[in-house]
Amino acid sequence: MTPVFTDVLKAKKIISRYLPRTPLANYPALDRLCGTRIFVKQENQQVTGAFKVRGGVNLVSQLSDDEKKRGVISASTGNHGQSIAYAAKIFGVRAIVVVPENANPVKVTAMRDLDAEVVFHGADFDEAREHCAARAESEGLRYVHSANEPCLIAGVATITLEILEDAPDVTTIIVPVGGGSGASGACLVAKTFNPKIKVIGVQAKRAPAAYKSWKSRKLREDKTETFAEGLATRVAFAMTQKILWQYLDDFVLVGEDEMSDAVGLYIEKAHTLVEAAGAASLAAALKLRDQIKGETVALVLSGGNITVEQLRNVLTEKNEDRLAVSS
Repeated sequence: MTPVFTDVLKAKKIISRYLPRTPLANYPALDRLCGTRIFVKQENQQVTGAFKVRGGVNLVSQLSDDEKKRGVISASTGNHGQSIAYAAKIFGVRAIVVVPENANPVKVTAMRDLDAEVVFHGADFDEAREHCAARAESEGLRYVHSANEPCLIAGVATITLEILEDAPDVTTIIVPVGGGSGASGACLVAKTFNPKIKVIGVQAKRAPAAYKSWKSRKLREDKTETFAEGLATRVAFAMTQKILWQYLDDFVLVGEDEMSDAVGLYIEKAHTLVEAAGAASLAAALKLRDQIKGETVALVLSGGNITVEQLRNVLTEKNEDRLAVSS
């Protein structure tokens, strides 16, 4: 059963008790670069450094007593796992998170700091997810899917509710897409407020399953070779795609270099730290510069959980590019 707008309003009441409202900021330097007015919804300032925690709190708060007693298990590349771990700690629920063997160490440490049991399994998110589902079945745990959960979608949809409350003149919203909970939530809220608001999804060229599924109106599987782990899903998911098929206005792909450049621009122009997936919406705005001219655009900066090594690589590449141009 897919969520509806009233579920988002209910989620807002729940989430407001446990999570802060994040800033919606305008940076003139980004306006100039994108050629239009830009607002940034800074979910990197959430308590876990990413937007997913909204969905986790909303979902775990509504589990039955039996589900809470049994405990929850989920698969994640990191931000969703932190979300479940954070919410489980609040409500006194045992949490197990299955992550790929190459999971972001910053996110793994954060999950453990929140008392979650972290299990490493598989080469990518989808192998971790399959193992997670099997373990949930064998051990009687409440399996929390990272996308096919109405309460997760309703929870992260409160991002768009806050955007439109703070800036009701927004005409376009650009949202990163991994599993699609953020973009589908944005669609539910934006189209309820005003069907003319455009919602644009963005995914990595090197992990395009959701993009190809949206294009073909059929669930697809593809490669996951991106360094933006928040976008690295090998398969698309039914619940979020159903919403995207109905409401999403456009979907674009961005390259690794484009996301790296956007990470650097956020640091340089907006003085804010962002992970590659979180920077994807800015990368898309730069790519769509001619298309969004004259619009008032909200970019969902979905997370800031970047490792020191990832950041060093981004800044080194940016400096090398500058040297190449100057020479």
